[in-house]
Amino acid sequence: AVPVYAVNLRVLWPLATAVCTALLCLYQALRAGAAGEGAAEAGSVPLLKGSALLLLGCLLARCCGAAGGGPRPGGVRPAGAGAAAGAAGSRRGALESFYARQLRLSPHVLGHSKAHVGRVVAELVRAAKAQGLQPGPLALSLRGDFVRVGSAYEQHKVRSPDCFDILVPLRLPAHLEPQPRSADGLGPRGAFLCGLRARAGRPRRCRPFAEGFCVELRGRSHLSSGLVLRWFQGHLQRCLGAVQYRLQERCRVSLSACPGRPPTLHIVPCSDYVCCHISMAVRLIPAIPLGDALYLTALPPEGPRGPSAPEALWGLNASRQEQRLLSWLKEQAPASSCHLKCLQILKGLRDLRGQGLEEPFCSQWGRVLSSYVLKTALFSLLLRGPLEAWDERFLVERLEDLVLYLRDCLRKQVLMHFFLGNASLPEAVALPRFLKEAAPVNLLAAFDGPTLDLAAFQLINTWIQAPHLIRMYSSPRYLRPAPAPCRHVAEAGQEPPGE
Repeated sequence: AVPVYAVNLRVLWPLATAVCTALLCLYQALRAGAAGEGAAEAGSVPLLKGSALLLLGCLLARCCGAAGGGPRPGGVRPAGAGAAAGAAGSRRGALESFYARQLRLSPHVLGHSKAHVGRVVAELVRAAKAQGLQPGPLALSLRGDFVRVGSAYEQHKVRSPDCFDILVPLRLPAHLEPQPRSADGLGPRGAFLCGLRARAGRPRRCRPFAEGFCVELRGRSHLSSGLVLRWFQGHLQRCLGAVQYRLQERCRVSLSACPGRPPTLHIVPCSDYVCCHISMAVRLIPAIPLGDALYLTALPPEGPRGPSAPEALWGLNASRQEQRLLSWLKEQAPASSCHLKCLQILKGLRDLRGQGLEEPFCSQWGRVLSSYVLKTALFSLLLRGPLEAWDERFLVERLEDLVLYLRDCLRKQVLMHFFLGNASLPEAVALPRFLKEAAPVNLLAAFDGPTLDLAAFQLINTWIQAPHLIRMYSSPRYLRPAPAPCRHVAEAGQEPPGE
C-alpha cells in the first residue's frame, strides 16, 4: 500500500504567513536601500498593508478548514481512528517488550541446560536400573530410559531454564500387566485406578508383589501410587552416592523429597563444565507405561481425593500426544506463527496478576489458570479457525481471542480435556484407543462457581490493564535475576541458533 501523507493546517498557515511576511520585509528593505530614505518611508505603508492582508488570509483559511466538515479522502485520519491505532500500537509495544525482557529464553542457554540435564539424569537412571535388578523378578525396577516432558521441551517455557520435568518409566514384574480403569466416584474426574492382571493365569506369583505395592479396594487389589512413589524415592536415594562420585567434576547433585510428591534432583554445575552457570531442579516422576506412549503418574497431593482411596488413585499423562500435536501444528501453521508466543505472554500476565492478589484466592488463581488449562484452551482455539490467522502480525488480536475464549469457559464452568474422549481431533493426530474410548473430563469441575466467576473477572481485568501491570511489575524488586551470560555467546559476540 502507498503511504498517504496528511498536511497539518494548524502549522501550515502560520508558517506560510511568517515566510511571506519575511520575504515582503526583505523586498521592501532592499528597495528602500536602493531608492533612498524617502522611498523607504513611502514603502512602509504597502508593507503594513501586505502584512495585514496575509494575516487576514491565514484567518480565513483556518475558518474555512474548520467549517469544511473534516478531512477529505486520503487526507487526515479521524481522531478516533488515530487514537485507537495509537492504543493498539502501545499495547503491542508493551507486550513485545515484556516478552523480550522477561519471558523469552535464549535458545543457546536452554539448549545447554537441556543437554546437561539429559546427561545427569541418564547417569542416575542407569545406576538405578543396575541396582534394581538385584532384588529379583518380583519387585519394581526401572525400564532404563526416561521421557522429557513439560514446557521446556515444548518450546513455551518462560523466564529461566531452571526447572524440568522427566518421566521415569517403571517396569512391573514380567508376569503382571496393568489394567487401568476410571475411578468414578472415588476421586476427581480424570483419576484412574490401576488393577493388575496375572499373565497365563498365575495369580499366586502376584502375592509377594501385591503385599509390597498394592492396596485393597472394593475387594480387588490395585497398584498404589503412594507405595510406588515411596519406593521410587528410596531407590533413587540409594543410588545417588555412586552418581555423585561419577559426576563430581561436572556438577554437584542432591535429591530432595516431600511426602506425596515426586523427588526433585538438584543440579549445581561446576563453573568449568557448563558455561551458563544455572542451578537446575529436575522433577523425576515415576510412571507406569500403558503402551502407545501413555503413562500413569501419581496425582498431586493438593487434588481433591476421596477419603476412601487416597493411595490407589493415578493420573493419566498424555505428554507425548501433546508433543505430537504441537509438531503437527508447527508444520501446518505459518512459519511466523505466534501461537506459542501467545501462550508464553498469557502465562507471564497470569503470574504478574498473581503477585497482586491476596489469599485464599491467590492460590486458587494459579490452579484455575494452570499452564495445562492455558495450553488446553490454546489447542481448542487453534483448531477452530484457519491457522493462517495466527501469523505474527496478528499477535494482539489472537491473544485477545485466547483471553475471551478462556473467559467464556470460566463463565460456563466448562473446559474439556483435549484428549480424553475428544472425537473432533484431526486425522493426522492419531490417538490411542484408550484415549478415544475414555469418558470426557471437565478440567474446571473441581472449582466452584464463585471462584470461576472471580477468575473470569480478574482475567479480563488483567488483559485490559496489561500495559499498566507490565510497567508496575517491571521494577528491579519484582524481576527475577537473569542467568549469567554464557561465555560462549560473549566470545562469539552474537546469539547462536537454537540447539
